[in-house]
Amino acid sequence: MAQQFAITPRETASAPNLGTRDEVVTSLAVLNTAAEQPGEDVLWGPGIRVDMTPGQDPVTQMLLTVVEEEIAGLAIMRIGRICKWRIIDLETMVEIEPD
Repeated sequence: MAQQFAITPRETASAPNLGTRDEVVTSLAVLNTAAEQPGEDVLWGPGIRVDMTPGQDPVTQMLLTVVEEEIAGLAIMRIGRICKWRIIDLETMVEIEPD
């Protein structure tokens, strides 16, 4: 089974969600992660797939699935570090700490 991670907001009162749907899509596009067609709920990036809840706005969480283990690690770390989101390994429940 593929490794999966939950992407959630850092726990602060000022950030109860990841952002509006447009903000999330824009933030991930800068990291080479985007939908194949505008408006789709699945975003593809280097070695990863990110599933957004259909129609959810603002976005409260997303599911990240590793599709190419060799290149996914860097993409996951960059998302956590640059977007300042919390990324949790769903198998171990351990939070990934960005470099």
